[in-house]
Amino acid sequence: MPSFSWRLWLGLVLILPSSLAADEESSLLQDWHDVWLFRFFLNVLGYTTIIIPGYFLITYLKRINYLQTGVDDLQTGRGICYPVIKACVFGSESKTGLLDDVSLAPRNDADSGSSARQAFKLVFCAAGLQVSYLTWGVLQERVMTRSYGASTPEEEGEHFKDSQFLVFMNRILALTVSGLWCVLFKQPRHGAPMYKYSFASLSNVLSSWCQYEALKYISFPTQVLAKASKVIPVMLMGKIVSHKSYEYWEYLTAALISLGVSMFLLTSTADKHPSTVTTFSGVVILGGYIVFDSFTSNWQDNLFKHKMSSVQMMFGVNLFSCLFTVGSLLEQGAFFDSLAFMTRHSEFAFHAVLLSVCSACGQLFIFYTIAQFGAAVFTIIMTLRQAIAILLSCFLYGHAVTMVGGFGMAVVFLALFLRVYARSRMKAGRKVPQPQVQKV
Repeated sequence: MPSFSWRLWLGLVLILPSSLAADEESSLLQDWHDVWLFRFFLNVLGYTTIIIPGYFLITYLKRINYLQTGVDDLQTGRGICYPVIKACVFGSESKTGLLDDVSLAPRNDADSGSSARQAFKLVFCAAGLQVSYLTWGVLQERVMTRSYGASTPEEEGEHFKDSQFLVFMNRILALTVSGLWCVLFKQPRHGAPMYKYSFASLSNVLSSWCQYEALKYISFPTQVLAKASKVIPVMLMGKIVSHKSYEYWEYLTAALISLGVSMFLLTSTADKHPSTVTTFSGVVILGGYIVFDSFTSNWQDNLFKHKMSSVQMMFGVNLFSCLFTVGSLLEQGAFFDSLAFMTRHSEFAFHAVLLSVCSACGQLFIFYTIAQFGAAVFTIIMTLRQAIAILLSCFLYGHAVTMVGGFGMAVVFLALFLRVYARSRMKAGRKVPQPQVQKV
């Protein structure tokens, strides 16, 4: 009997340290996973497992001159993959100017309609954009800042933490909607190599991830104002990527936007996010969002030099976005964890689906509004949407805004409206002399 007790104690001495070490290692890994920078690099690492093999495959196909060898194989009946590889890697090399989206009604049709019909269309577009993106903003803040499963206010509940899964949900529905649109409505013949969408897709995924992740560290009004100030990095990125030049009023309004955002940020109360490190993290994540989003818009401008419609652009970008996000989620094991969270909390499942529906419908309303009324009217509607979104967020979630912060918000939106006004005046001035020059 003493021999058995001795062996029992010896087994406990050997087992307990190893189990404690395993628990400590698991806890340490969980602590690291709560750090946003670690999650960011983990996501990027997942994307590289798709990007690097794709890069070597595309390089190899171009080096062996696959277009010619593929045609020879196709003629002999062995090149079944030739059309797919040609579309993905080579495309049709001819480039054209920016085409109107043939799947939507041309703008001159809008000009020929009756005033009542035009007013109805404008109300329809404005209501569609406001409902889609205001609902999207409210749900975005609800999902990222509030818990699920708490039956009483005293209970803490369970927070959803994986921003990448929300990006995937948005992109898979947008891919479905744009794919159906391309099938149901006539589109121009596609000319760009499909792989070129991956650049805009990667930056779009990263910017969307930063947008969701930032709400863990900053308030929604701060995020909206920061997004309004992205015209500054867009201009900088335009100079770097597209070698664009800008007018003096564009620099002036950009400076006013910077001033207004600074006034709001420096006077915001810190009741929700008292930690200085947390605030700094939110600013860094927002900076990442602005940089990635600026690259996306400029790269898409270059892609439009190929023959494509806006919905084709939407389909191509979302196709690669789904590939990147689902690959990274599966590699991390987060895909099924997020699905399990959805099964545990039906309210979250409803919010996530509705969030994706609003995002996809909002994209279609964007295309339709620009096609019917132009970019100036669209910008005015979206600027009003940003102001209403801030007021709605403050009302629903209790964000406090100081008087100086409110004045800063007013400066930002005044600068945005000045940009729209100045741009429309310049376009009107350019349209007047053009017929005279053409007649001479």
